[in-house]
Amino acid sequence: MSIENISVNKSFGGWHKQYSHHSSALNCKMQFAIYLPPQVSSGNKVPVLYWLSGLTCTDENFMQKAGAQRIAAELGIAIVAPDTSPRGDGVANDNAYDLGQGAGFYVNATEMPWSKHYQMYDYVVNELPELIESAFPVSDKRAIAGHSMGGLGALNIGMLNPLRYSSMSAFSPISNPVNCPWGQKAFTTYLGKDKSTWLNYDASELMKQATQFVPAKVDQGESDNFLVEQLKPEALQAAASASGYPLDYQLHEGYDHSYYFIASFIEDHLRFHATHLKK
Repeated sequence: MSIENISVNKSFGGWHKQYSHHSSALNCKMQFAIYLPPQVSSGNKVPVLYWLSGLTCTDENFMQKAGAQRIAAELGIAIVAPDTSPRGDGVANDNAYDLGQGAGFYVNATEMPWSKHYQMYDYVVNELPELIESAFPVSDKRAIAGHSMGGLGALNIGMLNPLRYSSMSAFSPISNPVNCPWGQKAFTTYLGKDKSTWLNYDASELMKQATQFVPAKVDQGESDNFLVEQLKPEALQAAASASGYPLDYQLHEGYDHSYYFIASFIEDHLRFHATHLKK
């Protein structure tokens, strides 16, 4: 699989790099970023944390704003940040920020015209890791994390693939999308009106039914403007209680939905993942 380097920046002894490639799953050109910690210079293969960003984001938001490289360098963890959707001429789009390009919701769309390109679940779970593990000095030890829409994607993907991921975590995830405006709009558009098809992309529904437990950590800001209408963390907590899921959920006073919140607690998440990646 051919990839093209876009940029290279040294950071904390490692390297932040951006690449583009043609995605077969998404039927378009895609871009991703990877942080390779300094340990790879000694010939070591390192584990990978896949980071899924939220609405309107690209691969750049997390890498530039979260401040994760210092701790990733210390822990010897690579970080891979894909884009949040397929993009480009000919890719279906919408004028709203919460649908179309920049808002893939990490699902496999079944409705036209979206199904031609919007196969983000397959891209994140299968195609991207295959590319990363063939092109870079990384192992097949994986963890997954994300923010908001990406937090939802990380939890869903982790629970649907418990043997592929050592751990999963989320900041401010859209916890119960079948019951919030963002989720209802996206799922109706991408998946159709049959709500039974939505359930595999709802973290609370998956956690309620879970029998295999991937270690999970969720942090939520108490002053998040989207907390009540869109995020609904109480549904995720209730689901964990119902199934006995070992969810580490923390509510933080004064924090909002921004990268100020993520930067404040990203070290906790990286250390959480490192513990499980090394088992």
